[in-house]
Amino acid sequence: MGARRPLLAALAAVALAYAGCGGDDEPAASTLPSAPDTIKLSSPSIKDGKLDAANTCDGAGTPPTIVWREVPAGQAVETVLVVEDPDAKDGSFFHWTAYGMSASTGAGLAPDGQFPTGTLNGKNSAGTDGWTPPCPPEGDGPHRYIFSMYALKDASALSSGAEPQEVLDTLQGAVARGTFTATYERK
Repeated sequence: MGARRPLLAALAAVALAYAGCGGDDEPAASTLPSAPDTIKLSSPSIKDGKLDAANTCDGAGTPPTIVWREVPAGQAVETVLVVEDPDAKDGSFFHWTAYGMSASTGAGLAPDGQFPTGTLNGKNSAGTDGWTPPCPPEGDGPHRYIFSMYALKDASALSSGAEPQEVLDTLQGAVARGTFTATYERK
């Protein structure tokens, strides 16, 4: 039995070392809930899948323009936007939550992140309301920023400044979503 202990300890050390390197081998999974992918979500600010430096801490930090269409008519009353960085060191980092947008028109535009009147911003993972610009650690490699718009059949009843988890909880049972991913890497 005594000879097995060093072998078990060595195997455990190898397993832990391998687990710690997992981020390099396989991208971290998103924590966002799924829903039918029927909303068309895009941003003219994002070219070739890369976030412009102007939208990050290396620039002015302005939110990107968001465009959405094809929200299911008659099935949804509210849309919710969530931007998640699943590659953050300590787990998912939420850069933006916005909600309370009427789904009645089936489409919308938020130039430079300016959503229609009545839109509320929730807290981001930095603890402030609204957009917090991406600022991954230098040398960390590219981070993914998953932009997702959800259509809710019932109003969320979220108040301004809701925590990211509160927003995520309201997305369960969403009738539709649209999503795209942008990357950014600091040099």
